[in-house]
Amino acid sequence: MSESAVDPDEVAHVAELARVNLDPGERERFTEQFADILASFETLDEVPEVDPETELTNVMRPDEVEASLGQDEALENAPESEDGFFKGPRVS
Repeated sequence: MSESAVDPDEVAHVAELARVNLDPGERERFTEQFADILASFETLDEVPEVDPETELTNVMRPDEVEASLGQDEALENAPESEDGFFKGPRVS
C-alpha cells in the first residue's frame, strides 16, 4: 500500500487504551498490519449483496405429546432415591 489509512500515532493511541506497551519498531509493524486489515475490509465492501430467500420452511418436526414413564417406573433402576426423587452423591 502506498498511502496508509492508519498512522503510527493512532496505533500508539489504541495501544495506550489497551494498556499495551509497543516499542517504535512494533508500532510501525502494527501500523502496516492494521492498514492491510482495513484493505481487506474494503475488499469485502465489493462483494455483491444477495437477496434473502423469501420462502423459508420449518424443517423441524412438530412436538407431539406421548406417554412417558411414571415416577415409580423412572426410579425403578436408580441406585438410590429419596422422597420420590433421584438421589446422587453430595457435591461439595
